Amino acid sequence: MGGVFEPLKGGPGAAVALDEIEISILRSLAVQLLELIGPGEPEPAADADPLAVLFASDGPSEPPSDPALARLFPDAYGGPGAGPKDDPEELRARSSEFRRFTENDLRTRKREDALAVVRSLDGLTPAGDGAAVLELTGELPHRWLGALNDLRLTIAARLDITEDDESAILFRLPDEDPRKPMVMAYLWLGGLQETLIETLIR
Repeated sequence: MGGVFEPLKGGPGAAVALDEIEISILRSLAVQLLELIGPGEPEPAADADPLAVLFASDGPSEPPSDPALARLFPDAYGGPGAGPKDDPEELRARSSEFRRFTENDLRTRKREDALAVVRSLDGLTPAGDGAAVLELTGELPHRWLGALNDLRLTIAARLDITEDDESAILFRLPDEDPRKPMVMAYLWLGGLQETLIETLIR
């Protein structure tokens, strides 16, 4: 999987050549991410009181039990950055309150990012040489960047890896290891993410 993002010729944006297999893998991963995140909140009625809708849209107050969702929606307070003098109970209470008012919006954004990936891939048709050029303009590069990051976080949770042990584990797995395909996808997504970032900051 050699596709990398490059600056879009003739204007701001990014482009990448993808073959049929790459398109299929990316689309499948994005659809799985959508299933993991779950459906969105139902749309309020057209005549609903906006203030009532605002106060009725509280999200969950507890962190997700699924390790992948816990990576996508981490606690805002505590964790590795917490100091020895921080009260764990107070940190949990603050995280719970923060989550209650922010997680629904965060889920919506992540869902929209993944949907943007699916929709842009649906519009691709590989040419005779088996490749298609995906061009991202407007807000799409940032949507893709968010989705690529979420996909990598999800796969990292499934593989039970962290940034600290990433290089030591990922590059030494034997071919017969059942985790190898997921690791290859993780590394490939990392390459896409890195080159997309480089393209956006040029």
